[in-house]
Amino acid sequence: MIKNKTIVLTGGGSGGHLVPILSVAEVLKKEAPEYKLVYIGQKGDSLGDIMTNNPVFSAVYTVRAGKFRRYHGEGLKQILDIKTMSLNIRDFFYVCIGFVQSLILMGKIRPSVVFSRGGFVSVPVCFAAGIRRVPYITHDSDAIPSLANRIIGRWASLHAVALPKELYKYPASKTLSVGVPVAKDYKKVTPQIQLSAKNKLGISGNSPTVLIIGGGLGAERINNAVTDSAKSMFKDIPNLRILHVAGRVGEDKVRQAYEDAKIDNSKVEVFGFTDKVALLGEAADVVVTRAGATNLAEFSLQGKACIIIPNPVLTGGHQLKNAIAYRDKDAAVIVTEDHLGEIGTMVQMLLSDTQKRQSLSENIAQFANKDASLSLTKAIVSLAQKG
Repeated sequence: MIKNKTIVLTGGGSGGHLVPILSVAEVLKKEAPEYKLVYIGQKGDSLGDIMTNNPVFSAVYTVRAGKFRRYHGEGLKQILDIKTMSLNIRDFFYVCIGFVQSLILMGKIRPSVVFSRGGFVSVPVCFAAGIRRVPYITHDSDAIPSLANRIIGRWASLHAVALPKELYKYPASKTLSVGVPVAKDYKKVTPQIQLSAKNKLGISGNSPTVLIIGGGLGAERINNAVTDSAKSMFKDIPNLRILHVAGRVGEDKVRQAYEDAKIDNSKVEVFGFTDKVALLGEAADVVVTRAGATNLAEFSLQGKACIIIPNPVLTGGHQLKNAIAYRDKDAAVIVTEDHLGEIGTMVQMLLSDTQKRQSLSENIAQFANKDASLSLTKAIVSLAQKG
């Protein structure tokens, strides 16, 4: 197949997949402007409009994809669950449909290389790329490779990983440690940068500020725990400000919960999915976040004091392992889901302890890697030229 100077980027299903793709795409556009960039996402992705509306891509396509549902610690229970089995069977056929659609797209686009960030959609796309003899690169942000990347990894030309490559079971000769790509807006936050960010958001410089973020799709249990404890936090810290990224699905519910608690709406700002996370992070004194690799990489670059709440049921317990890596370096405070009621207390503790926040800031900065997007870009372009 005669190939065009085109690079396909694929992946999706969460902000943790889309943010790295966009970060790499922006660097590719700058470093290799001769290549057209095309994105292939999952049909029905609730965050798909973010890619459709981004001018960095020459074209955006969607294909069918399916999820294999399995949850950490559930064992036989999930296998015997009729609803789970039914959805898995349905999605198997979605993957088959997506493979045919991807095969057609590969013939139409004729890319030089495919970059897969993972997610369900990468399976049919990369299988089709392999059939069409198009080389592809996978990327894993977590300590445990995603199921999608494990499925397609056997035929990948290169495995890019976030952590030292010795931790992964991929062939060493085909594995490259690059870190986690994040947007160029993320940088070490100085007191001057924080004050400027607070001013942009209309926050007084002496107002303690907390950022709550559960990922692009939100985190209902974290949302509920924070809104339940909000009244107590404001009673103890009257000038507190909360910046709450609730996710698109949870935005209205969270907004209503603050209203029901009679919290002054000038002290709380609720977002659905926002592209201002870098600015919100700059303004925050404390960040409450899930243990997704992308968010952790972003706040590591900013040097933020974080309270990390790992999702315990995600596949392989990868967020638990991410959190342990930060805990072992004393780089974050870890709160498990069975202690969510302590969130308010932990936030107040950190806001009152400047020395602890400074220690966490210095330690989390050890995980920062600002060159991940550039390293990936060089690898992608090199493979495209060879391809």
